[in-house]
Amino acid sequence: MSPTFTAPPHPSVLARKNAAAGSLPLAGAPSARDPHALPSFDGEFSEPVLYLPPLLSSLPERYSTIIETPEGQAPLITETRLPDIDPASLSLHKALHRFRPFNRKYASLPYAEAFNWSELELPEDEEREWYCVAFRSRRKDGSDGTPLYEADRKAHEEAVKNGGLILYWYGVPDPQTGFNLATCIWQSRKHAIAANSRPHHIEAMKLASQSYETYNLERHVLRKARGSRGVTIEPYDVGREIGW
Repeated sequence: MSPTFTAPPHPSVLARKNAAAGSLPLAGAPSARDPHALPSFDGEFSEPVLYLPPLLSSLPERYSTIIETPEGQAPLITETRLPDIDPASLSLHKALHRFRPFNRKYASLPYAEAFNWSELELPEDEEREWYCVAFRSRRKDGSDGTPLYEADRKAHEEAVKNGGLILYWYGVPDPQTGFNLATCIWQSRKHAIAANSRPHHIEAMKLASQSYETYNLERHVLRKARGSRGVTIEPYDVGREIGW
């Protein structure tokens, strides 16, 4: 029997509806719809999920960036803006407009294979590392995710406002197993640690223990080497500082 749990619709559903209506906003401008609307699992898979959009942090006021993306595949953008961003992270932000899961089985794949990392390109002369956190989970059968997702929404906006969070992405739980994967990409490990102590993040973690049967955090390093355009995912060594 498939697991049962409730939550609002995933952004991919809203993105397809808005695209069909001709109202999909340009990437780089704050979205008029709530980018934190979350998955509804009744009938969600009656059609293929072709695109699960990344939720990119809106850039500081002084940046105005419009990136061309394939039709119907524009990312979602937060209303809250980052206070600052360094040049290499700005290049990564642009590349992440095309970020997507590799296939529908992303939740069961190793992190380095779960997304289209090989398709992301940055300027050849840039060199940097970013801190990635992956959250693997399985929802409790019968759980209501609405309070958790509301807390998660507040924690996300809190993290963007305080700086460092470049991307937040989450998928749709597997309809048979309930397993899911979410990930964040930070400008630095220090930014991620600072976010852990914020009140909305603390509240979201308390609710997570009530909503998930299992959950596990993974840490990874996203690396861009000078002399190449591509990026790689590498293991994180405990205690090592990443980024700024």
